[in-house]
Amino acid sequence: MKKLIFSLLAFALSLSVGAQTTREEMAADLNKTGGVYFAYPAVKADNTPAPKGYKPFHISHYGRHGSRYLIGDNDYRWIANLLHQADSASALTPLGRDFMLRLDSLMVETDGRGGDLSPLGRRQHHDIAARMQANYPEVFTDKSYITARSTLVPRCILSMASFCESLKEKNPRLAIEMESSNRNMVYLCHSTKESDEFNGKNGWWKEVYRKFKESNTHPDRVVASIFSDPVFVDRYVNPDDFMWGIYWLASDAQNTEGKISFYDLLTADELFDLWQCFNAVFYGQHANYAPANGVHLQNAANLLNNIIDTADEAIAMENPSAALRFGHDGNVVPLTALMHLEGCDAVIEKPEDFYKGWCDWKVTPMAANIQLIFFRNPKEPGKILVKILHNERETRIPVETDIWPYYDWNAVKSYFRSNIK
Repeated sequence: MKKLIFSLLAFALSLSVGAQTTREEMAADLNKTGGVYFAYPAVKADNTPAPKGYKPFHISHYGRHGSRYLIGDNDYRWIANLLHQADSASALTPLGRDFMLRLDSLMVETDGRGGDLSPLGRRQHHDIAARMQANYPEVFTDKSYITARSTLVPRCILSMASFCESLKEKNPRLAIEMESSNRNMVYLCHSTKESDEFNGKNGWWKEVYRKFKESNTHPDRVVASIFSDPVFVDRYVNPDDFMWGIYWLASDAQNTEGKISFYDLLTADELFDLWQCFNAVFYGQHANYAPANGVHLQNAANLLNNIIDTADEAIAMENPSAALRFGHDGNVVPLTALMHLEGCDAVIEKPEDFYKGWCDWKVTPMAANIQLIFFRNPKEPGKILVKILHNERETRIPVETDIWPYYDWNAVKSYFRSNIK
């Protein structure tokens, strides 16, 4: 009992340390201020050797789509139109005109592609699949049973296609059953009535967030740096919207091919303050926000049940298998919290404290993924081991084990079931 208590206390400490971030950390890599727009970082997947005699036989995976363009074409066009209008009225500073030309250049790539998977997004999933296959070749044999399921959104479907194409490049004989169907949405992309009501127009969270956003949005400096005519600003510019428009452009440019940056338009402190608001959206609406009393976590209950059920089916099978799933950041966040993955389940009360214990770019960057790798030993047929990867890093859950990063599957399954209401 003492050993278990010590393990859980150590785990809780690791959560608080692993989730922390600072203004200095964000300033050192401004791409992180993009939050969920943070492009998947280059990684070498963790692969601690399994206990002697244990071999991988099943992988259960959930991945967010890869890097994408801003959700709609108008996210680029409205600000471009405003800049051109100001240019025609001789109301731009030299920096403002430079901004306009950079945006024009970026829109050569983005026009007509709002919400689409970018080439970088395809490469991310190709490479994640390649590392998975290289580390666990026993799972991907000619006799493997591999399923791939995607939400109905094209960027998720194409992420699935890139992932599976990568697997087949290494072994063209793999049979992969791909599907994008409404029948799977009940677990791939689900939200409960309780969570929807909390986040809805009648929920009090929106007013809490509005006040927090207002207190962290200070547009006067950036507006003055772009527009030279105060009369034009008074007539045509919404300063808050304009500042946020720049933030979205700056955050997502890292996901494009153009190598165009807008970070010089905002200071590091301004980027951090805006990111705090963006981080608050995902924490307050999808994670373990204290006043929400865990309602968002249950959005992932069907998904976690599917993971458990398909794993138990795989255990009963003779051939190796993999269950690949592709969805969105709003699904990754509650799943990591419901599983209580390290750094993902913090319970925080105040919006100004969210970033101290929970960071969206750590939990769900573009192409974020959760992988459960299952192992068995022919000499111990009744014992199944599992390890969990979060963004290809071996991670912890509050279940006792003396062979971390490996856990007994029955203990993990029991723990996961206890979290599902």
